Amino acid sequence: MIGVSGHYHNSLEILNSEYGKNVIKLLRVKRDGKKHCIKEVEACIHLRLNSVYEYTEGDNSAVIPTDTMKNTVIALAKCNGIETIEQFALDICNHFISSFCHVTFVKVYIQEAPWRRIEKNGFPHVHSFIFVPEGIRFCEVEQCQNGCPLIFSGIKDLKLKKTTQSGFEGFCKDKYTTIPETRDRVLSAELFCKWCYGRCQDIDFDCIWDTVHECVLEAFSGPPDCGEYSPSYQKTVNDIQVLILARVPQIEEVEVILNNIHYYVVDLKKLGLTNEKELLFNRIKGSVLTL
Repeated sequence: MIGVSGHYHNSLEILNSEYGKNVIKLLRVKRDGKKHCIKEVEACIHLRLNSVYEYTEGDNSAVIPTDTMKNTVIALAKCNGIETIEQFALDICNHFISSFCHVTFVKVYIQEAPWRRIEKNGFPHVHSFIFVPEGIRFCEVEQCQNGCPLIFSGIKDLKLKKTTQSGFEGFCKDKYTTIPETRDRVLSAELFCKWCYGRCQDIDFDCIWDTVHECVLEAFSGPPDCGEYSPSYQKTVNDIQVLILARVPQIEEVEVILNNIHYYVVDLKKLGLTNEKELLFNRIKGSVLTL
């Protein structure tokens, strides 16, 4: 990124000199006799150097090639394994910070493919897995020279839906408002959740991710026998965040986004049929929900 410094357009300043390698995909298989464990990840690495001569002078002497970044990820996966994506991201950051004194900042993003071991009659298979998209797990780790790493974890692409116990009333209206008030609607959303850890040691990243995932489902749905009324997406977002912070003290702050997926009751009168909110239509994607 480049910008104008001062009042003169011929005085330019490089504002962001980060560069890196995106979409490094790999599958790590851990074999313990007949039993196999897998981690399939996609990693992105961005570096910032202590000079910008590669931009201003075309001098590449300090540039760490993206090929080196890719091979580093592969080598660290081989040597260290991938117990959690957070620890793997910390390993990558530590490698570049400790190996290259001219690297001033490292940012690593990793997401994990949601593979789950196949089970039959309660018995887990030793080497077969099924892709179960109950949200994509991801993490981001940032580290500066002589600084402590900043760790974020998250869930994305988690699709949630409940068919009642949701409404939207009493909202601000003007001449452009067409949406009617309702106390009974389908609440459907795609969730993005990202949280930051405080300055704490010995974090059980797996346990915390599972707890946050449970908090999301619990706050969204409510008790299994009766549910929980949601007066708005905003209130549901807040309920999710409050529950996460109450259950997980290691989390310093949390961000939740619910992307609203609207469903509308289909008018079947022209077809000579009635519709007691049994058939709903998603205008954006053209999908139909039958209740």
